[in-house]
Amino acid sequence: MKNKIRTNSGRNLKDLWKIRAKHVLYHKDGNYYNHLQQFPAALCDPNGYVLFKNEIDYVKSSYLQHGKQLHVPMCISSMPSYFKMR
Repeated sequence: MKNKIRTNSGRNLKDLWKIRAKHVLYHKDGNYYNHLQQFPAALCDPNGYVLFKNEIDYVKSSYLQHGKQLHVPMCISSMPSYFKMR
């Protein structure tokens, strides 16, 4: 069984990209995440991120589907507030 090497994490990208957020999550495809818990918060993919200043903006976003996991059907890169970093 091969060990998975973690290529990135929200914590790494928060430091690298200087994201001003309390909670930062990463997903390699930018479409499935755990739920954000503390705000401001950010969702990252390998090329950028989306920042939510508060929980109201996060909950009301029409780009997000809040279920057992957070689903972003069109990926975070399709969101108008996406900050492209690469």
